[in-house]
Amino acid sequence: MSPKIHATAGGIALATISTFWVSTAVSEIFANAETVAAVKQAILYGMLVLIPAMMTTGATGAKLGKGWKLPQVTQKSKRMKIIAANGVLILLPSAVFLANRASEGQFDTGFYLIQTLELIAGATNIFLLTLNMRDGLALARRRASKGAKSGQAR
Repeated sequence: MSPKIHATAGGIALATISTFWVSTAVSEIFANAETVAAVKQAILYGMLVLIPAMMTTGATGAKLGKGWKLPQVTQKSKRMKIIAANGVLILLPSAVFLANRASEGQFDTGFYLIQTLELIAGATNIFLLTLNMRDGLALARRRASKGAKSGQAR
């Protein structure tokens, strides 16, 4: 499995989640209700980019890490499970809920409670994906150095 595909998919996932987070924060602080609703709808459509990127990142990461006994590989795998659970159990349902509420102009306590939860879960995923990227870059350097020294990738 190509490390370039893994890195590209991971970068797209991190950039997409970061864009969602910043767009949400900026629209909530500075924009009107129509703009907030448009951002919430755009995030929902953005899932068409995020979900395949996350699936590709997870699948390629599992393939690339197979057979490696390094702590970074174990940590990346553990983080990915948290990221995936966070996305499936909190972020995706929150995005649907918030888009529906915003499109109906229902900016009530429920909206803002879920909005807060979504921002916390999103920040958590950004943090965990950033740690995975850091460890992935270290593993790539290790793979390149081992490959150059012994002709092996592991």
